[in-house]
Amino acid sequence: MSEKELVRFQIDGLEVEAEKGQMLLPVALEYGFEIPHLCYHEAVSPYGACRLCLVEVTKGGRTRMTTSCNYPVDAGIEVATATENVLRARRMILEMLLARAPHSETILTMARSAGIEETRFPIIDDADGCILCGLCERVCREVVGANAITFVNRGDKREMAPPFWDPMACIACGACVYVCPTDCIKMEEQGDERTIVRWKRTLKMQPCKSCGKPFAPQFQLNWIVDRVQLPKDFFELCPVCRKQKK
Repeated sequence: MSEKELVRFQIDGLEVEAEKGQMLLPVALEYGFEIPHLCYHEAVSPYGACRLCLVEVTKGGRTRMTTSCNYPVDAGIEVATATENVLRARRMILEMLLARAPHSETILTMARSAGIEETRFPIIDDADGCILCGLCERVCREVVGANAITFVNRGDKREMAPPFWDPMACIACGACVYVCPTDCIKMEEQGDERTIVRWKRTLKMQPCKSCGKPFAPQFQLNWIVDRVQLPKDFFELCPVCRKQKK
């Protein structure tokens, strides 16, 4: 197996080292540089939707602004994370995000840290907090493998939803709830039912054979058993009872 090529380059004047082709944002974060981001997560592929991770990159004597989450590092590049152009662009982006998600604590906090208390853009009347970052779609498709969420419509009508608005593929695993940066995807559990509120998906929970407490949707567990070809009784016990049995 060939060794991966390491390259040296600069971030804000500091010489750093990373694997050639590795994306810039995780490298910068690893070295302690603070670059705001909302649509990036290490578990899924980068998408560059929120645009907050903008930086200026100089390569071959030419400088341009680019999203760092999907920019592959290369030898000799010079990266500037907080130039006036970058900060101005981020402030504009934060104002637009505030118009889409005016009640998101995450975005409000990021905006205040950038000196923004309100947005000049008209707030969307029925703003539900979704910023179309696509994290829920990517984690559902790339990590879970259920493909239960997608982008629908175009332009200002674009939104995240189950394909054809039918949530039958959703296994109510909660991965989309976990990665949502604005907390606009809610999960509720009442009795033996779990509901992913945004997708209007309610499923019965599997009771533990030992303690009797419901711990995961039966549909989800059956989906995993079939997908990984596990024994049918593999999920008889909840994680707590399974651990105690060991």
